[in-house]
Amino acid sequence: MVNYLILLLVFAPVVTGKSPRLKFVVHEPPRYHFDRPENYISMYHQEGSDTLYVGGRATIYVLNFTDRGVDNQQIPAASDQTAIDTCKAKAAPLEMECDNFITVLQKVNDTFIACGTNAGSPRCWMLVNDSVLTDVQGAGQIASPSDISPPYPSQKFINLPADGSLYSAMSSVGGHAGSIRRTFGPQKLLKTENVWLLNPQFAGAAVIPSSQKFKEEIYFFFTEFNKTARVDEEPYRARIGRICTVDEGGIKALLADSWTTFMKARVMCGAGNTQQQYNNMRQAVVLTAQDKRAGVMYGLFSNAWGRTVICAYSIEDIDQAFSTSKLRGYSSPFIGSRPGMCARKNPSTAESQNNIKNLGVIRYHPEIEDVIRPVGVAPLDLPTDDQITHAVADIVLAVNDEHYSVLYLGTEQGKVLKVLHTSDEVFIISQYSLFHNEVPVLNMAMDSQKGHLYVGTAMEVQRLPLADCNRYGNTCRECILSRDPYCSWDKARRKCISIPPGYNVTSGTLIQNLDDSNSSICGEAAALKQRRTSPREVLVKGRNTTVFLPCPVHSFHATYRWEKDNCIKNYPCLFSGDFCVLGPVVNTPLKEGVFRCMATEDGFKVEVISFRLVNDGRLLSASVASNLGLSVLLAMATLWLH
Repeated sequence: MVNYLILLLVFAPVVTGKSPRLKFVVHEPPRYHFDRPENYISMYHQEGSDTLYVGGRATIYVLNFTDRGVDNQQIPAASDQTAIDTCKAKAAPLEMECDNFITVLQKVNDTFIACGTNAGSPRCWMLVNDSVLTDVQGAGQIASPSDISPPYPSQKFINLPADGSLYSAMSSVGGHAGSIRRTFGPQKLLKTENVWLLNPQFAGAAVIPSSQKFKEEIYFFFTEFNKTARVDEEPYRARIGRICTVDEGGIKALLADSWTTFMKARVMCGAGNTQQQYNNMRQAVVLTAQDKRAGVMYGLFSNAWGRTVICAYSIEDIDQAFSTSKLRGYSSPFIGSRPGMCARKNPSTAESQNNIKNLGVIRYHPEIEDVIRPVGVAPLDLPTDDQITHAVADIVLAVNDEHYSVLYLGTEQGKVLKVLHTSDEVFIISQYSLFHNEVPVLNMAMDSQKGHLYVGTAMEVQRLPLADCNRYGNTCRECILSRDPYCSWDKARRKCISIPPGYNVTSGTLIQNLDDSNSSICGEAAALKQRRTSPREVLVKGRNTTVFLPCPVHSFHATYRWEKDNCIKNYPCLFSGDFCVLGPVVNTPLKEGVFRCMATEDGFKVEVISFRLVNDGRLLSASVASNLGLSVLLAMATLWLH
């Protein structure tokens, strides 16, 4: 018999609306703690490797993750003293930015390029044997380091390797115009014309593959200044820019060192044509098939008040717009091939004449008229109280041989949301609380091949499994209701497992249901109704004792109620953190008996925990004690239940 009193001052109300179904606190390894705060971090990770490269302040961290922990090597990369002195004399945006922040870590073919701000005078090196930084040489043409790395880490920029070359997009800052360039590799180094971009701030880039190699494209995502904005409009618009990887520039008299395939389109994110629009694109990630122009682009947007949302776009819709839309400000018919299309060079005289005309069209009319709108018109239905700071995405082949999108969203509070996105809905699988300090997620990297997610803040880097199936429970129902594309119920082994590589769908030993929250495929209804827990006895003495009974909340999509002595009458929950708590109120004083906490989800009612309340025969008081706070209560409850 246990003497146990739980005293409470204030209960928080249950949070309604969109929420993660499950919430996990993860503080176990593998994780790496920085010796000092790293307020700006870059990351590079190669698929199938256990090594993560992190660029910090005057340091490159080479982190080798194992199940037991993290082995680390730190490569020093200090700024030139001359650059530091010059930076301080110029009055940098922040005094602390007069250092060498490693902004670029990219592998292009066999060359590992590292670039840093070098106290306002960017510099690039080659990383050799994961230990030595040397000058870049003998590996192809390379642009000025200032075209690859920004002078200050707070300036937005993008670098993307594709087909043996490096493509760089530098945001506008101060008096410097932004640009999209090919900055390294065997192909000709090209750039955008200054008039094509209006103070761009870049958010992402992605290769759009094609079964025909010469039709491969790169999309760049950015926000630019809207010079025609009304007084009541935000002064910027979101854009998609696009180039062809086979582009080798124009002719001597026209676009000689510039793209000849650059086109751009406006991107809308909001509820239809209403004023509730999100015009500031902060990040973009793309999921595509290996050889087709199909897939989805996820854009992270914010509005003037800083609220963040995610909008999803069809790659096929974007490709169709670039291929067929009219060009803004151009009304004449096209002669020959459409301007800006990806094509092999044709030396014929007639074709060359047409190309010259097309170069002129692209030079002065690179924007298409069609506006790119999100799938489903509105932003994804996500929690409104989570400020999203970073996003990565994966495409998962499920048991039914269909592909499903999974988003990982890092938040301002250092949490990570795991989200399933289907053609019909958004389902928030879980929320991970990873860090002791609630600091923003700065960067993430994903390894689909090995099944890992790397999450970085200014304080530490944590590795998570993509297929975190053990956390869902040991029953078929718990596994199926997770709706996690990485996980399935193994009927033979009676276990929730990750889908093994090369799984043959015809064997039928694994089951999932990702399209709705329905576990009838498990056939466990009768067993669930019969399940009972052993009541924990609580002895209470004294007239003025107030008792609160805690029930741990597992699924936040379930409905929780208390029942007494198997009667029909239900006692409602008071929610406090991760507990559904039963406490006495005026109309329902707690008498002795058995109280059972019942969770209803997917049409099934399951008993979570039960208590047998024993007292000296008098009614338990409904008065509220005032000498213990909420945090003490929950600490006591957690210890007791475990």
